[in-house]
Amino acid sequence: MNAILKSIRKLRDESGQAAVELAVSLPLLLLVVTGITTFGIALNNYQTLLNATSVGAQQLAISRGQTTDPCSTTSTAVYNAAQNLTHANLGFKITINGVSYTGTSCSAATTITGSAANMVQGATAQVTVTYPCSLVVYKANYAPTCSLTAQSSELIQ
Repeated sequence: MNAILKSIRKLRDESGQAAVELAVSLPLLLLVVTGITTFGIALNNYQTLLNATSVGAQQLAISRGQTTDPCSTTSTAVYNAAQNLTHANLGFKITINGVSYTGTSCSAATTITGSAANMVQGATAQVTVTYPCSLVVYKANYAPTCSLTAQSSELIQ
């Protein structure tokens, strides 16, 4: 009878239970924390991209008559405002008075035939910037085709 009572007491012993629960739940907790951090980095990149696009559109709107290549001054303003983003990964689409230019340059030999000629006061200038995002958590890419896009429009001054 004594042996049976000792066996029952051993079954009810709960020492080490907390360690087992921690060992079971810790990997899941680390996965969640890493996912939150990765999403936070992507959100920070998006906020930076939004701000930089707005700065670029403002620069484009006030560059009428100041340059033969307004796209270059716009992209420089975006680069300066997006210091923590990789500049080589930024993609530009700049629309001046309905004419779209892709890339960081839209110059021509003269202001009459180039993009600067499209800089008409009161017309719309639009800047669209894209940036790839990475949502990789422990070598699993949860959004392989993720791309952040920000767009801002201003009236040419």
